[in-house]
Amino acid sequence: MSGSELHVERLLGRRVRDDDGAVLGRIEELRADVIDGETVVTEIHLGPAALWERLGGYALQLPFFRLLPAAKRVSRVPWSKMDFSDPDDPRVVGSIDDDAQSAGTRGR
Repeated sequence: MSGSELHVERLLGRRVRDDDGAVLGRIEELRADVIDGETVVTEIHLGPAALWERLGGYALQLPFFRLLPAAKRVSRVPWSKMDFSDPDDPRVVGSIDDDAQSAGTRGR
């Protein structure tokens, strides 16, 4: 859906599915960069670890939070791999390389 505008607040928390309909995770974070003077979303972060990222990764450095079990993987999906033709049911187009899904770990 290139060249279109979407409301970010409508995307947060939406489940993202793959081509087979399996849920990959919920949209918890969006990464934006300034390209040619415009702010453009370049990456979508999915999953529980992305939620911690959104809520403030600095909190994970506190002793109490470090004891809580949490997923250590943040799935990062390039914007170009997303299909938002139905914003209520976002999908990933094709496969996501392991490079696109970078593993994020908490510091202990």
